[in-house]
Amino acid sequence: MTTTELDFALAAYREDGVWTVTPLPLRGEPDLSSVVSALRRYPGDAGVIGMISVDEDFFIVLRVVGGRARLLLSDVTAATEWPLAKQVIDELDIPLAEDDDEQVPAGDLAIVADLGMSAMDLGALIDDVDLYPEEMLEEIADALGFGTEFHEAIEAVG
Repeated sequence: MTTTELDFALAAYREDGVWTVTPLPLRGEPDLSSVVSALRRYPGDAGVIGMISVDEDFFIVLRVVGGRARLLLSDVTAATEWPLAKQVIDELDIPLAEDDDEQVPAGDLAIVADLGMSAMDLGALIDDVDLYPEEMLEEIADALGFGTEFHEAIEAVG
């Protein structure tokens, strides 16, 4: 996978109650450690949220608070084709069944629960097979209160 296969990669953080969303600078073939390192550069009252959409196929949400990274992969089957998704599965220490075709999320569904979107709501959103990853991330951004900033950042990378 190269950055050309990324639909977008964004960092969102809140300082003094104000959200900032900015394109996440990634080069070459992104890997999980470089994404986490890139996110650690941003400040934030409640850490920084990374939102990555890949090839209109799946998304990854990361939340870096202090030295800890929390992870959510929208579709576990993406790990059979995409190295970045496989790295998330490996970090979560989840076994990958090669013949598993069930599209279920993996990781922390409560990743943004304290910011305004419950694990149940996030799980229901991911279960909506009619939505593209960008649309799901847009709904997450809206629920957390940075929908406008999300749209502006998407337009900046588009």
